[in-house]
Amino acid sequence: MEIQWYPGHMAKTRRLISDNLKAVDLVAELLDARIPLSGMNTDFEELLQNKPRLFLLNKSDLADPQATQKWMDYFAQQGISCLCLNSESGEGVPKVVPKIREILKEQIARQKQKGIQKNIRVMAVGIPNVGKSSLINRLSKRAAAKVGDRPGVTVGKQWIKITSDLELLDTPGILVPKFKNQTIALHLAYTGAIRDEILDQEEVAFSLLDFLRDRYPAQICQRYRLELEEIQQRKGYEILELICKKRGMIVSGGEADYERGAAVLLNEVRGGKLGRITFELPDDEFLDEIK
Repeated sequence: MEIQWYPGHMAKTRRLISDNLKAVDLVAELLDARIPLSGMNTDFEELLQNKPRLFLLNKSDLADPQATQKWMDYFAQQGISCLCLNSESGEGVPKVVPKIREILKEQIARQKQKGIQKNIRVMAVGIPNVGKSSLINRLSKRAAAKVGDRPGVTVGKQWIKITSDLELLDTPGILVPKFKNQTIALHLAYTGAIRDEILDQEEVAFSLLDFLRDRYPAQICQRYRLELEEIQQRKGYEILELICKKRGMIVSGGEADYERGAAVLLNEVRGGKLGRITFELPDDEFLDEIK
């Protein structure tokens, strides 16, 4: 199975970002804390050039806290400003505006010396379904941006007032035109950044269970009432069969309903029902291609 997804509106979004870049002082890039590098659009490196940037590790409530700390340390070593937050609950959100001011303090001071008074303008970018609109609504304290639990809700640019002197440009989610490897694509699929309609959900679920068996076996066992010995030597499709039978997801003839089981598994993992899970660490070899 090869996953690729780059609908026409994403090419339009790339142009939108490029056309509005000169009008902003800083770019805030939201990253899913569960897949910080897989969820990073490497096109931004060239597109944003030397524009000041702030990385926001969103959905931290769903990520393994020890892994999140490793990512925070990794970005700090790269000299990248980074905050950890949860835009749904609001945790960490109050730190965002002060951090923006801190990054831009020299620019603000220079403008003040010259008697220039202008609003700070920030562009929010990120992959689909990463939580940009939820964050903006938290920052603006109103329903200023459309919110949804699926990719592709924001379809055009929106300038939104955050404070009396700070405006934020919300942009639609955008992926790279072609994934550098399929592990990255799978991580995006696990977290819901790619529309389920274009995926073979069963294949994604098999791969996900292979990963969970190796890194988070206890979570599988606890959620689906399985024994560790039952899953250690089994492949993903065999584990999904066990889950289906435990949950009574059976089709005629007593066979496992893999389609239904895959949908349930993906929904429960994305919703945090298996606990806090991170799909990649800074030292994972497959990430060397995008570092």
